[in-house]
Amino acid sequence: MSQRQFRLPDLGEGLTDADVVRWLVQVGDSVTVNQPLVEVETAKAVVEIPSPFAGVLVEIHGEAGSTVAVGTPLLTIRTADAGQPANAGQPADEPAAAALAPPAATPGSDGGTAGGGRLPVSRDAGAGERVPVLVGYGPRQGQQRRRSPRRQAAPVPAHGSGPGRPGGAVLAKPPVRKLARDLGVDLAGIAGTGPDGTISRDDVQAAVRTTARAVPAPVPAAQPIAPSATVALDATLPAPRRIGAVPADSAFSTTTGAWHVPVTGLRRSMAQAMVASVTAAPHVTEFLSVDVSATMATRERVAALPEFAGIKVTPLLFVAKALLVAAHRHPMINSRWVEDAGAGRAEIQVPDLVNLGIAVAGPRGLVVPNIPDAGRLDLVGLARALAGLTESARADRLDPANLRGGTITITNVGVLGVDVGTPILNPPEAAILALGSIRPMPWVHDGQLTVRTVVQLALSFDHRIVDGELGAAVLADVGAMLTDPTLALAWS
Repeated sequence: MSQRQFRLPDLGEGLTDADVVRWLVQVGDSVTVNQPLVEVETAKAVVEIPSPFAGVLVEIHGEAGSTVAVGTPLLTIRTADAGQPANAGQPADEPAAAALAPPAATPGSDGGTAGGGRLPVSRDAGAGERVPVLVGYGPRQGQQRRRSPRRQAAPVPAHGSGPGRPGGAVLAKPPVRKLARDLGVDLAGIAGTGPDGTISRDDVQAAVRTTARAVPAPVPAAQPIAPSATVALDATLPAPRRIGAVPADSAFSTTTGAWHVPVTGLRRSMAQAMVASVTAAPHVTEFLSVDVSATMATRERVAALPEFAGIKVTPLLFVAKALLVAAHRHPMINSRWVEDAGAGRAEIQVPDLVNLGIAVAGPRGLVVPNIPDAGRLDLVGLARALAGLTESARADRLDPANLRGGTITITNVGVLGVDVGTPILNPPEAAILALGSIRPMPWVHDGQLTVRTVVQLALSFDHRIVDGELGAAVLADVGAMLTDPTLALAWS
């Protein structure tokens, strides 16, 4: 018997520390290879770290809420065999390299690989030994560059038995087992639809839906009806939502009489990015009101097409398409300022691809995931990518790779009924487009005052790169395509 210390690995994101969110095991628990041990929060995402070897947990070096630096001890496990390889517990017919390979994914894709991405990192095992460790991205999607070959990560056998599996082993990855544990689902009773019977997230969620249908809903007791003093809202406005609640990780102080919210992880990253944006880049914002009656009519016709069956077609889809076309016509809007590009000189870099960022309010704050090379997608592909990306962000299932490499961003403030806002750049991008509320308004159309469907747009840009003429040209192009959607076809 010997004790082996596990240090917080470099997660491959260039980060120097992580905050411990919660421990999934306690001192004295027996742990197995690849069993999830702890959730940590980086500036990018919540990461679930599995055990690199089997044994008994004898010491925890970072309590929940504490910050642990990369390379410092995280936990100590007593093992029966100090020479046990880190990939012990993998199926004998699966090479270790396959388990280290993160699967490729596209924004919004799920299938059996969602949440299975792992990064190969290393730890010191003593005497100069470097042992590979599998770091899983919790219930989030792994992603590689678009042109990288697709590889499938090896599933990890779970404890228990399952139908149709040799030896009674349940094949499921750590994130899938965590999802099942959170939802109270017994993996042993699920028939996996993945390769070799692997259980995917879809299989677990399908089991939950089946159980929900089988259990009759309770009949609520009759409640007295109280007189209502509310005033009916305009049907064109979205219903008000309660947001901005005090986060669950805050603590109340009787000394100050206030809730204390820790500024860690994503909150800290977002705050630093916003301060850097407004202090480094001179912001200019231009505004435009647009008659989008034709776009809204087109939206109805497009949504009825067989190709869009099961896809939610929103106005954001047409705004995104218009911005992509405008960026193709005016490439400098899709650029970034690099202060030190070598030899002490600054330069402007103009990427060849448009990685379209979408600002989404997630459970842990505002995030800006992006759709890589969004300009290559047709309208159906763009609609699927938008839906998948926003769904993953709101469910906190984003991989850190989804949050890197954006080149231009859209933020939709209209969903809360706001006319428009002055958006702040997502550094180091040069431009961000804000979409306001879409509603009926008085409008002069064909020389007559009438009621049309109108939206307000706001384009903020870095004035070091984009001058007023270029900003106006881009905004005018977007407005023209929303006024007459056929222009997007002509300019694509």
